[in-house]
Amino acid sequence: MRILGIETSCDETGIAIFDDEKGLLAHELYSQVKLHADYGGVVPELASRDHVKKTIPLIKAALASAGLTHDDLDGVAYTAGPGLVGALLVGATIGRSLAYAWDLPAVAVHHMEGHLLAPMLEDNAPEFPFVALLVSGGHTMMVEVKGIGEYQILGESIDDAAGEAFDKTAKMMGLDYPGGPLLSKMAEKGTKGRFKFPRPMTDRPGLDFSFSGLKTFAANTIRANDDDEQTRADIAFAFQEAVVDTLAIKCKRALKQTGLKRLVIAGGVSANKYLRQELESMMKNLKGEVFYPRTEFCTDNGAMIAYAGMQRLKNKETMDLGVKAFPRWPIDQLKPIAD
Repeated sequence: MRILGIETSCDETGIAIFDDEKGLLAHELYSQVKLHADYGGVVPELASRDHVKKTIPLIKAALASAGLTHDDLDGVAYTAGPGLVGALLVGATIGRSLAYAWDLPAVAVHHMEGHLLAPMLEDNAPEFPFVALLVSGGHTMMVEVKGIGEYQILGESIDDAAGEAFDKTAKMMGLDYPGGPLLSKMAEKGTKGRFKFPRPMTDRPGLDFSFSGLKTFAANTIRANDDDEQTRADIAFAFQEAVVDTLAIKCKRALKQTGLKRLVIAGGVSANKYLRQELESMMKNLKGEVFYPRTEFCTDNGAMIAYAGMQRLKNKETMDLGVKAFPRWPIDQLKPIAD
């Protein structure tokens, strides 16, 4: 079976074709970073308009790259939520319309399930069950995963997501949008120990996260110190270290709570080198394993939607003719996939 995957939840247009026997056949991605850079963040209306322009050409490019036509497809999957409602509606409308025109089933995919399953695209894919840390610009949550669709949220951010805190702190330091990766690069030149940031909500029980206070602490530190290059790098290091330590402490706590030895990290922030390094070291000490997608599949992409869509298609979960988008869609409301 082959399925076309369409991702338009925010500011990346991702298209992919996945074969359940041969794996990923084609993968196309267009980022809107330059479009939104002048505004310091994603402008929903501009994002939607750009998805309208880019989605069909990328679908044609993916089919050409795979050497296929729509007659070779068995389904169309698209991100139905969560995300920016206008952007979601572009993908949902195009995906549902193509499925109708091509007489194929349409599959609505949960964006975060796509991220959660992205490591399954790798040769060294994790086995169920595992604990997943989903960490991006819009979400930070810890999930116990017993199987596809069997998700229990163990904890989540009560305010800013980790990636959002990275981007906002980077903006305060004068870095261009998106600033998270630039802040991480700056942190590589930082001095360990010069600044000490708090590890929010690690001194109390539970697995929820809060990064708003850490962002405020960073703002106060930036204002109270000289604006020379080394000081900025030292602040960036301390901020990144605090976020990563907080995530690691919560991951260790979740693994202990569930008794599991496998950890998956996914979402845009999972590409952070320092985070990967610290979690790999932690899991080695715990005699466990950590899994994550390749860097190009950490941020939003069509491949993860195609893969998740294939699993749902095999489970005969298809959409009616209605075009539906879900800006808010709790991941623990998804249906388990039958064995």
